Parts: sequence; structure tokens; C-alpha cells
Amino acid sequence: MTPPAPVSHFISAPDGLKLHARDYGRHSGRGLPVVCLPGLARSGGDFEALATALANDPKNPRRVVALDYRGRGQSDYDRDPANYSFQVEIADVLAVLTALDCLPAIFIGTSRGGILTMLLAPLRPTAIAGVVLNDIGPAIEPKGLMRIKGYVGKLPQPRSYEEGAEILRRLFSAQFPTQTQDDWLASARRTFKQVNGGFVPDHDVALAKTMEGVDFEKPLPPLWAQFDALAHVPVMVIRGEHSDLLTDATVEQMAAHRQSASSPLETLVVPDQGHAPLLAEADTIARIADFVSRV
Repeated sequence: MTPPAPVSHFISAPDGLKLHARDYGRHSGRGLPVVCLPGLARSGGDFEALATALANDPKNPRRVVALDYRGRGQSDYDRDPANYSFQVEIADVLAVLTALDCLPAIFIGTSRGGILTMLLAPLRPTAIAGVVLNDIGPAIEPKGLMRIKGYVGKLPQPRSYEEGAEILRRLFSAQFPTQTQDDWLASARRTFKQVNGGFVPDHDVALAKTMEGVDFEKPLPPLWAQFDALAHVPVMVIRGEHSDLLTDATVEQMAAHRQSASSPLETLVVPDQGHAPLLAEADTIARIADFVSRV
């Protein structure tokens, strides 16, 4: 039987802008809900495979909510790019999750989503019951950020999804060397959308302004204090084998910081993937589902 499609919700941000969230398993899920927060220029659609699997787990179905930040996916774009900031997006996340009555929750954060989760920890510790950090940690490699800066808001406009797949393959094959043509095509359908007969990125190109002024020659301010604020909840970190944003050394430091926490750090390295793991393979989904069930 085909799993039911997610329900779309459109919720007002504190400043009135409309935000979109996908809601899986709202009426059948038991236990703590799961909240999925995507990367910088990504949308909640990236979690389709994982969210569907968790919501339809025959033993322990979960409610899963996947957000589109402002300026991404089906959420409204902001006229002021300065509002594509962590401070505004944390307020947006809390507004959506409060409106949908799904706190406390287990957070799964990919890249920027993981940063938002760490920033939320000292602000609203009772909102977080467990965390999966997908290819992100308290120390972020400037090399990876420079690569991201090179394409966010600057993707070429393809004439078809097939051409979009080729654009993505050229950009990211070093990070994802075993992806098939079908995989790249599926990625293109999550990255581009049709507007007025053409194809454009599924995010506001003004997001590029969020990385202006960053000095990649200097270490970025670390988030160890925010990570340590998660000491009271279980934490799992996922790293892509080819990641240039999260290093093995940082993962080791994260594990050391968890020695006095309520539980040790759980780790998973996804082979043949870089930044950020897709969370769509059966083995990866099974590991996340096991972690969620124990939380």
C-alpha cells in the first residue's frame, strides 16, 4: 500500500511571512515527533525518504515535520535578505513547531539545520529531546564553506531537469562519486523548480548574501558551548566519508565533550558521500530509526 502523502501547512512567521512545513504521520505517529531541518539552500523535501520511513515504521510510527525556511521551497521569499539569518530562522522554527504542537521533539539537522539546533539548545533546552547532526559540528571547515559559497545563489539555469542533473553532477561528483544518473535526476528535481516555463533554483538566490563578508582565512567562531548545551539529551552525528565541512578530528572532539553527558556520542560515517549525506539509503535510515526509537 502506498504511504499517505504528507500534509502541507502554511504558518505565519513572527513577522507575518508564510512558512511551509510537510507533516508526515500526524494522526498515526506515536511517541516523540521528529523535526527535520535542512541545509542552507535546501528544503524539507530532502527528507522525503527518511520522513516517509519513520512515519510508516510498522513497529513505531512517528510524526515527522520537515520545514522549508523562509526563502526556500514553498515558503515565502523575504524582501530583505538580511532576514536570512540564524536569529530570524530560530524564531521561525519555534513559531512553526509551536503552531503544529510538536514540541518537545527529536531534531534531525542537516548542515545549517544542525547549527540551528545547536543554537536552539541553550535558548529552549526543553524543546529538544534528542538530536541527529548530519555532517555538521561545532567546528566548521572554511574550505567546505568556500565551496558552498561558490554555488549558493549562483547555479546555472537549466532548460530541463536532465540538464539540471548534469549541472549537479559536474558540481558535486567529487563529493558523491557513486551517484547514478537517476540519482542526479532525483536531486535535480529537489534542487530546481519550474517557473513560467523555465527552471530556477528552489531557493531565493539572495541567499548568497548570507555568506558575504565571511573571512575564510580566519577560523569561524566555534559552537562548543552550544553543543555542550545538548549534554542532557542523546546525540548522534553523521559524517559523509568525503565531507569537507566536518572532519574526523572534530567528531573525535565531539565525542570527548560528551564524556560527562547523559549518553555517549553515537557516530555514523556514510561511505561514498560528502556534504551532506542524503539520508536516503536503507542502512542509514535504519540507523537513524534505531536511534529515534531509543530516544
